[in-house]
Amino acid sequence: MNISMASRWARRKVKFARSWEKLQLNFFMRSKTKTEHFKIIADAEAALCNRTMHESDEVCLKSQDPLVRQGWALKKEVELHFKELHAGKTDERILIHVPSPTYSPAGYSLFTNLAESLEFIGIPTRILDWEGDTCQALEEFNPTVLLSSDHESYLARIDWNAIASYKADNRLRVGLTASLEEYVNTPLNCRLEWARKHGIDFFYTFRDQSYVEERAEYQPFFDAQYKMLYLPFGANILHYYPVAGFARDIDYVIMATRKSEHATFMKEITRHYDGFIDGPGWKHTQNFRFNRARDRYIYARAKVGLNVHLPEQIEWACEVNERTYQLAACGVPQLIDHPKLIEQIFSRDALFIADTPAQYTQLFHKIMCQPELAQQRALLAQREAFTRHTTFHRADSILRQLAEV
Repeated sequence: MNISMASRWARRKVKFARSWEKLQLNFFMRSKTKTEHFKIIADAEAALCNRTMHESDEVCLKSQDPLVRQGWALKKEVELHFKELHAGKTDERILIHVPSPTYSPAGYSLFTNLAESLEFIGIPTRILDWEGDTCQALEEFNPTVLLSSDHESYLARIDWNAIASYKADNRLRVGLTASLEEYVNTPLNCRLEWARKHGIDFFYTFRDQSYVEERAEYQPFFDAQYKMLYLPFGANILHYYPVAGFARDIDYVIMATRKSEHATFMKEITRHYDGFIDGPGWKHTQNFRFNRARDRYIYARAKVGLNVHLPEQIEWACEVNERTYQLAACGVPQLIDHPKLIEQIFSRDALFIADTPAQYTQLFHKIMCQPELAQQRALLAQREAFTRHTTFHRADSILRQLAEV
């Protein structure tokens, strides 16, 4: 067998193993997790329609749950600090290209969270819809900054002739995500050449600054004299915060696109406990609908928030996912695998961190048996999320970085 054939066979074996694990996860998932799925969603949507019963100073600051009391107080404090913080202090107007939630739930989430947060801190911000008219958006909004993603699916939806025409008479800086070929994109040198021809002014990344500066594959961005802006994920506390009036009666919750890593870490938990699993790719969810406002009402019922990362987040100290911050802000005790950056983001005792699937299962049992410890860690994680890791903090940072572009 030659090397090429051996390589293909090895890849097929890995793919088969992952498919088998996914199949096992679905097959052994407890029936109640599947049958109660849509009832849990319906209950959350009903609660959202009566949100004043669960979201007011009177209800939340007097809640018996310390996570609700602390989270609500921190939310008020952080919002008071950031509300209109930059209003009237800059002429920036930011247009953000946002994918549809059907095409990219993750992209929709992070770009919409950024847009809302920039608007909250006083920066005029508008969304360029996935099928929106570039020329019309430029004429009506007069942006000084356009943010999009360096991927063909995004770039093909922008009228670059309209961008060039607008830039001829107006101040506009265009920024794209700094993505690598190693993460399923086209060769970087070709994309940088395209960027030069189309007047791209800077790149930005959701990844950690030290990681970007130390990883050699990013060097072509700097060699091409592009400014790099850094925008880590965070919790949008306009949507993710604790709500009052709910018992923690769901053993676990995870809302994420289905990946083979979930099967590896979660299969023993899903086999023996009833929970709530939602997101694209899960067979029992049917027509997944993204709804940030509803999700906090589901998190409010969770005894444990499960969280699993991508392989590159485990291998490299590059980022932790949005879910890490969202669970923390909502006050959910969090069981997480071990993304390499996690200790630089949260205190070690703020989360339950597992290095292996076996340890993941053991820690889950520990949380279920020691709810006081789980609450103690969740309080610490929530405090750190609100004071350092909201999307208001990220919006404030990106605005300051834009001043140097």
